[in-house]
Amino acid sequence: MNYEDIQRQSDDQLKKQLLDLKKEQMNLRFQKATGQMEKPNRLREVKTIVARVQTEITSRRNAAQKGAK
Repeated sequence: MNYEDIQRQSDDQLKKQLLDLKKEQMNLRFQKATGQMEKPNRLREVKTIVARVQTEITSRRNAAQKGAK
């Protein structure tokens, strides 16, 4: 998922996606710990997407606070 896709989503969609990604990240960590991980690179991909989503949420929050002042 690229950054343009993330920017097009609403706030509610971003929050839901962040929750889903965090769950997937936890499951991937368990798979890694038990040696059942099929795609080791997926953990890095999910971590990157989580960071992108959090960055977008933070930038929207900051923009809303600037607009409120």
